[in-house]
Amino acid sequence: MKLAVIGGGGVRSMFLAKSLAQQAERLGITELVFMDNDERKLSIYGTLAHHVAGMLAPSVNFSLTSDPVEAVRDADYVITTIRVGGDHVRVRDERLALAHNVLGQETTGAAGVSFAMRSIPALAAYCELVKQHAKPGVKVFNFTNPAGVVSQALHDMGYTFTYGICDAPSGMLRQFAHLYNADPSEVQGECYGLNHLSYFSSIKVAGREVVPELIENDEAYQHTDLHFFGKDLVRSRQAILNEYLYYFYYRERAVENIQRAGITRGEMIEEINRAMTEELSHVDIENDFDTALKIYEKWYGQRENNYMANETGMRREEQWSFDVYSPDAGGYAGVALRYIEIERSGKPGSMILCAPNNGAIPTLEDDDVVEITCDITPDGRCTPHRFALEDIPAGNLELIRRVKYYERLAARGIVNRSKADIVECLTMHPLVNSYSIACDLADKYIELNAPYIDGWK
Repeated sequence: MKLAVIGGGGVRSMFLAKSLAQQAERLGITELVFMDNDERKLSIYGTLAHHVAGMLAPSVNFSLTSDPVEAVRDADYVITTIRVGGDHVRVRDERLALAHNVLGQETTGAAGVSFAMRSIPALAAYCELVKQHAKPGVKVFNFTNPAGVVSQALHDMGYTFTYGICDAPSGMLRQFAHLYNADPSEVQGECYGLNHLSYFSSIKVAGREVVPELIENDEAYQHTDLHFFGKDLVRSRQAILNEYLYYFYYRERAVENIQRAGITRGEMIEEINRAMTEELSHVDIENDFDTALKIYEKWYGQRENNYMANETGMRREEQWSFDVYSPDAGGYAGVALRYIEIERSGKPGSMILCAPNNGAIPTLEDDDVVEITCDITPDGRCTPHRFALEDIPAGNLELIRRVKYYERLAARGIVNRSKADIVECLTMHPLVNSYSIACDLADKYIELNAPYIDGWK
């Protein structure tokens, strides 16, 4: 089995290589290709990934390439994780929104539509190459943000072999497994909503429902991502909240904290990645992997400890390390591997994916891409779990509907190069909610992204 990674020169490639290599023999992965059009980053982070894969699965044929055709030729599965424009354009996205005192977060915030303007054309081009050169029945797992808008656009364009994946829901379930001293395989969740805007209506540990007690559990608010929320809010939502819902329920607090900090998440990551890349460029990674790993741990640890710190005012203080041989924690590779495991096992299973709604969430359209618990059959069919209208609190559903309206129009606007749709989607976005601001942001984002997408009407 061949698996290709488009964006294999990203700073998280080593995590991806670890996940894939640890599961390679069990799942029958014989070939891994990491592709990136940034040859400098591929030579650094791709080489780190290559070295890790070689330590864990030396029999797997692992290669690096800057040729996308070579990467996807005869591939059974493809993972896409790209950042068109790099970190610096992300910073521009954020700052243009913050100039209006509007959240610039790159997935839930106004900047998401700008990031999508770069992501969608590039991913569509890669999907065309996959259609031409990969094996029949290939599946593409997209981790490129904003996953909700991107997944919607790709499905609207007819690339129905693509699924959006995110490690936030599975990561939260792992946190609850740790809280209950349970194996992650013993924890199952029923999730509904959109990417970075989803709710767990049910979480079972060894078959026992724990959502009501989690909502009241003080330890959960100390040791899991529930620490972003007040207990009264979670109680009122009647569900466990995805961490990114912080931006919707505490919008003004997030913007105020970022403005006070004087630095955005994108600016922090840009500086960390620049410094890490520069220091690693002076190391012979293949012959001195230990030194390279220490450099990586130093810088990536700063990134981890500052996750959502500017927006929430809460900073982690933990010693971060990368253990090649420790059991894999999953991540987004784990989500893709779960699908592959089900498809290859001959047995049905369930998992959380971004997939077409098909009546699962009431009042949404069938072709709306949602983030939801799905049943996967060995022949690759994906069926979202259905939720009755009375089982979804009205406030939760209303927020989902509003943001889905934004996603739908953002995807359509980018595919059709319609400025009117971009203005409308931003106007109706809960975190913008202003026609005048939407008009200005649409103009500025279209201008910013002119090198990546043209032909606006």
